[in-house]
Amino acid sequence: MSSSSSDENDEIEERLDDIIEDFIDEIYDDIVEAEPIPQRTRSYTERHREGGQHQLSNDYFNDDHSIYSIQTFRRRFRMNKGLFIRIVDGLEQFFPFFQQRKDAMGRWGLPALQKCTAAIRLLAYGNSADTVDEYLRLGESTALSCLHHFTDGIIQLFGDEYLRRPTAEDLQRLLDMGEKQGFPGMVGSIDCMHWEWKNCPTAWKGQYARGHGKPTIVLEAVASQDLWIWHAFFGLPGTLNDLNVLDRSPLFDDLLEGRAPRVRYMVNNHMYKLAYYLTDGIYPK
Repeated sequence: MSSSSSDENDEIEERLDDIIEDFIDEIYDDIVEAEPIPQRTRSYTERHREGGQHQLSNDYFNDDHSIYSIQTFRRRFRMNKGLFIRIVDGLEQFFPFFQQRKDAMGRWGLPALQKCTAAIRLLAYGNSADTVDEYLRLGESTALSCLHHFTDGIIQLFGDEYLRRPTAEDLQRLLDMGEKQGFPGMVGSIDCMHWEWKNCPTAWKGQYARGHGKPTIVLEAVASQDLWIWHAFFGLPGTLNDLNVLDRSPLFDDLLEGRAPRVRYMVNNHMYKLAYYLTDGIYPK
């Protein structure tokens, strides 16, 4: 009898536990359902974007009455004004993002000039996206969107003409240009520069930093005298010197595989068949 009564008591306790758990769950559900859900409100900042557009026009684009000179424009925009206007006109013509439109309230949005200036400022100075807010009156998210659309538009609009390898006609023009500068057979200058990687992972710092310096990423570029960049190779660790980068670069792949245009030029009554790049002392002859 004692064993039977013990089993009954255990069964009663289990049923009571189940009832109590169900009751607690119901109370908890009622509390959760009664709790009001906080509504997320997006704050709006009136930036007076028309004022930013007016100031930008007066500073650089007001014909002969601009506050800043063409030389100042060249230094701050990293290009001459004519080239910048050409880029702005091309992007505005072919990409809806850069076309000025009215919003739902009938208010004009940002013009292409303002958007492209924001993108150029971020590229030229390497600043964060919200640094153009005080001058151009663009929020951080809008500035980032301008930057992304600007780079994509440049590739689509000018990639076939400017982001390519030199043709035979281009190569002859480079040879003529080099000869006028006193370097017959020279088709450009090659060098590497280091870009600081601010957010480099700690585990990779030893691979991308030299000694106690900051982590950097190497950019190898070939440019002609008119600043036309014919080759760019980016992404190698900053611990590599220029010669190590050249060993990993695809710069001479066309030459090694027989696809490079043929070159012939005369120096000191000697015919040469290979062009060369102007470099510093680390590169091999």
